[in-house]
Amino acid sequence: MKEKKKATLGHALFVIIFLIAALYFGLQVWGADVHIPILSAAVAAGLIAMFGLGFTWAELEEGVVETIKMSMGAILILMIIGSIIGTWILSGVVPTMIYYGLLLISPSVFLMATLLLTSVVSLATGSSWTTAGTVGIALIGVGGGFGIPLPIVAGAIISGAYFGDKMSPLSDTTNLAPAVAGSNLFDHIRHMILTTGPSYVIALVLYGIIGIRYSASTMDMGPINEILDGLMANFTISPILLVAPLLVIVMVVMKVPALPGLIGGVILGGIFAAVFQGAGMSDIIGATHYGYASETGIEALDSLLSRGGLDSMMWTISLILIAMVFGGIMEKSGMLEALATQILKFATNTGNLVLSTVLTVILFNLIAGDQYLAIVIPGRMYKPIYDDMGLDPKNLSRVLEDAGTLTSPLVPWNSCGLFMSGTLGVATVAYAPYAFLNLLNPLVSIFYGYTGLTMTKLEDKKEEVA
Repeated sequence: MKEKKKATLGHALFVIIFLIAALYFGLQVWGADVHIPILSAAVAAGLIAMFGLGFTWAELEEGVVETIKMSMGAILILMIIGSIIGTWILSGVVPTMIYYGLLLISPSVFLMATLLLTSVVSLATGSSWTTAGTVGIALIGVGGGFGIPLPIVAGAIISGAYFGDKMSPLSDTTNLAPAVAGSNLFDHIRHMILTTGPSYVIALVLYGIIGIRYSASTMDMGPINEILDGLMANFTISPILLVAPLLVIVMVVMKVPALPGLIGGVILGGIFAAVFQGAGMSDIIGATHYGYASETGIEALDSLLSRGGLDSMMWTISLILIAMVFGGIMEKSGMLEALATQILKFATNTGNLVLSTVLTVILFNLIAGDQYLAIVIPGRMYKPIYDDMGLDPKNLSRVLEDAGTLTSPLVPWNSCGLFMSGTLGVATVAYAPYAFLNLLNPLVSIFYGYTGLTMTKLEDKKEEVA
């Protein structure tokens, strides 16, 4: 057997640089999705590990399989979540949440209402892109008619949209972060409340203060009323339908295992679809598998509601699997350890560790241009460091989202920044100063790291279980 060599920082940096180059040419030059560039970087890492470091393919494959095993819980949950979204739209649960959210719009508190409304919609759908591309576009039009500078309106929209993207159990990043870090979904969500809550309150106050100067204006409610009328015409809207999302909240509080709890959500969605919307079994099965196809004739509403289904999650799941292949090879070959060793020289305490994590995640958002990679690679890199320092994995999963999910739309060349600027018609550098939640959340996370507040130790968790 060939003697193995220890991976060096140079080996690791070569692969990272290869990854950055592959992503740049793949996304910017050839117009590809991120999957194949990441897979090519995994091949490069595998070749270095085999021919440069002396690993066999069987050993690397073992590392890949072990890493994928860690993500299987999240993958199963994502499949169920796709089904939940489909049945909850068919049943009227999501339309009801959007309907009552739209009623929050008030001229005197437009920016605060915008934050609250986009938060409700993104929590209901689990998607910041869907929220911004539908309700966000309507709010941009309303805000412009209200005389509020569009960068401020866009900042409020993005803050609310990414609040739900970060906190909703229906979101792919909310499932991905705990899978990478080794925590579980509902522990992760509860732990994020401690950083997201204060950030959200501060953002809400700031939008309220800014909105005061525009309170005397008259608002054009045309785009909002069109969506409201479309919802009423095509769905039975009832407060009873809010029982479904309330039960999800109860599950989070009661620490119900995510998978059986969410399957219950699919069943409830099917029952509500039959009782409230008159859906047949074929409609329910179709929405569960393939999602809901909205045909209201209102473009914004159809774009918002045509989604969900088990199949809709396959793009994300395939990306997670490929990212895990890359991470598994990097971890098994010792290249992630080589990077982590350098970080440990700086991360001498919890505060420095959190700061390092935040900066690394932001760096990956900057250089890789993709929030999934900004969660997966730093997550695998920092997991053993958090373990060595006796920190519960939910601390890492929280930091990954505080920095990774929320800073992605603030980078002009990141896929999230490109989507938001293109969809809302406002340059990233223009709205970024007003995306208060996205700016504040990483700072709150760093503050907790240095003060030790809410940074759960492994021994604290053992005592809690006992």
